[in-house]
Formats: sequence, structure tokens, C-alpha cells
Amino acid sequence: MTIKEFFAKHKADFDGVLNFYKSDIASVRTGRATPALVEDLPVDAYGQKMTIKELASISAPEPRTVMIQPWDKNVLENIASAIHKSGVGLAPIVDGDLIRLSIPSLTEERRKEFIKLLKQKSEQARVKIRNVREDIWGKVQHMEKNGEIREDEKFRAKEDLQKIVDAQNHMIEELEKKKEGELMQ
Repeated sequence: MTIKEFFAKHKADFDGVLNFYKSDIASVRTGRATPALVEDLPVDAYGQKMTIKELASISAPEPRTVMIQPWDKNVLENIASAIHKSGVGLAPIVDGDLIRLSIPSLTEERRKEFIKLLKQKSEQARVKIRNVREDIWGKVQHMEKNGEIREDEKFRAKEDLQKIVDAQNHMIEELEKKKEGELMQ
């Protein structure tokens, strides 16, 4: 296996971290309504834990409103209760056979709290990227030790690996700036 094939095989590890980071920061509330705020919240339904997106359709018909329409009206109260207990800071309003969530404007203090949370999530993603790098670097060293690659290939691989890590960190930084901009609006 060549180093290029090896990196192509492990590209999914880096992509997985980045995809998790994207979904993780999507749950950080901005002043705008988005289904990502509640779609992954756990709900006790049918004797097990399920997410809201598994139980209902979620939409944001207006910039400050999220509507949740369960496919089974029997879980309406369970969903409302889960949202209330979740700590997302939203008060569910049961309106017939759907739930409305009104997104209040963020205060300056809340914005700063969310930016601090965003920075923590970004740093966690960078740590995961470093862990993936260390794992891959260990495998490259093992390949060299077993004679699968030459020493010069190992050092070239280290440079290539660092370029990949730098690109991933740059993407995290760009996503963080974009989200921070949304929070400050």
C-alpha cells in the first residue's frame, strides 16, 4: 500500500471529525430558528429513547419559529416534555396537533455564553483532529518499521499529514468564524 492510498483510506477519519463538528455547532443556538436546535433531542416514546426527528417533521416556517408536527399525536406531550427538560431554553407551546417553539432574541450576555461554548466545541474538534493525526502517524511509523515504506517516505508522509491537519484546522476555524458571525447578528 502506498502512502497516498493509506491517506485516502484514512481521509474518512478526518471527515468524520469535521462532520461531527458541523452538526455539533449547528445545535448552538443563534437568534434564528433552525430544526437543528431540537432534532436530536432524546424523547421517551414507545418504551425507548428516540430523537425528535425520528418522531416528527420539523420545520422553520418563520425566522423565529420552529414547528414540530409528530406523525403520531400520542407522542405530542412526550416531545414537549423532552424539549422543556432539555435545557435549550425554549418553551414548547402545544397548539392542537403540533408544537410551536418561539426563538427569543439573544441578549448580549447569552451571545457571549454561546460564543464561549462555540470556542469549546472548536477546541474539542481540534483535539480530535490531533488524535487522528497521532493515530495515523503511529501507523506510518509502524509501516516503516515493518519495511513497507522507506524512511524518506515516512518523513514525506509526515509533511503530507501535517498539511491535511492544517487544512482541517483551517476549515474548523472558518466554520467557527461563520457561526460566531451568526451569533453576533
